[in-house]
Amino acid sequence: MRIIGITGTLGAGKGTIVEYLIKNKGFKHYSVRQFLIKEIEKRGLPVNRDSMTSIANELRAANTPYYIVAELYKQALKSGKDAVIESIRTPGEVEFLQQQGNFILIAVDAEPKNRFNRIKIRKSATDQIDFATFLTNERREMTTEDPNKQNLQKCIQMADITLLNDGTIDELVQQLEKKLSI
Repeated sequence: MRIIGITGTLGAGKGTIVEYLIKNKGFKHYSVRQFLIKEIEKRGLPVNRDSMTSIANELRAANTPYYIVAELYKQALKSGKDAVIESIRTPGEVEFLQQQGNFILIAVDAEPKNRFNRIKIRKSATDQIDFATFLTNERREMTTEDPNKQNLQKCIQMADITLLNDGTIDELVQQLEKKLSI
């Protein structure tokens, strides 16, 4: 069983990579976002980025810095299939998955305006924001010394493969295929 983790900035193309791995390489998808949405809905909270961030931080602080990813990893083990875990956000999550073996971390980034335009198109519940809020949200998740909170910058630095997604989907897929020999 192979595990690919996906990290990256908001709207950079994480979901596009996941879609490609599912449809073209037979990977099974495990989403931190969906895990958090279930927890948020169970608590009767609004599904937005603030709820996601606070619930994720709370779960990590109450358990381990890699709690959410460990739960998803358990699900992946049960299936026994190649798995992609989307939205790796803490160095502890990366370290946990590295310790499991047969793991590759892919980071994806793009220019902020391109990413903002993408989130406006996808229209998810957490993306109904203006550009200033988009940048504020990203800054909040970019760095921290708290191991239970998001540190995208460190996760991106820990990646085995880094992709820049300022072009077309085909160009992103070409980069992925070139760097990922699966």
